[in-house]
Amino acid sequence: MRILVVEDESRIADFLSRGLVSAGYAVDVAATGGAAIDMIHSTDYDLMILDLGLPDVDGLTVLQKIRNRKVSPPVLILSARDAVDDRVKGLEGGADDYLVKPFAFAEVVARMRALVRRGRATEARRLVSGDLDMDLAARRVTRAGRPIDLTLREYEILEYLLRHDGQVVSRDALARDVWKESARSVTLNNVIDVHMARLRRKLDIEGRSAIQTVRGVGFVLREGTL
Repeated sequence: MRILVVEDESRIADFLSRGLVSAGYAVDVAATGGAAIDMIHSTDYDLMILDLGLPDVDGLTVLQKIRNRKVSPPVLILSARDAVDDRVKGLEGGADDYLVKPFAFAEVVARMRALVRRGRATEARRLVSGDLDMDLAARRVTRAGRPIDLTLREYEILEYLLRHDGQVVSRDALARDVWKESARSVTLNNVIDVHMARLRRKLDIEGRSAIQTVRGVGFVLREGTL
């Protein structure tokens, strides 16, 4: 598991880094908000530990920028700001947890592990692409917060596309994995196209189509915002 520690105080950064490496984690350290943003864009992290009092930009600004990405890691704020208002701002700004300095290293690790477990459980229950959100437990789909009413087959198609987000899905794959047909016929081709057209219409918002047709190949879902 790779952790990004965003901390400008070298003493604290070194303490966290050495402790986490000893605990078996891969660790990168950023001393500024700008460096943290660059590193988040270039590396997939499993979790970020974020100080708020950074020398270039406030930690809440860093938090906002990474939360605007399609995928962002769980964030544990580790800050000397101990006022209730600061904690509220941090959590409402997108942090998953907030721990006040001074801290016990064992508690940092315990909270990290809890966040990673929570993230895995949430990932198992939801499929998200841009502003398109599928709650698997409730079998509910929304786009930009708007509920989308789907038939069972439309739901199955969309779930398949979400699980292959950004990949071109062929009609053969849909026939095999959604319709459970071993061979694709002309009739089934037409059925697939009809269902896909209906699904596309339901998902479209103000001319923004979530599903693209790749002529002669199949269909692709791209971040739910095209």
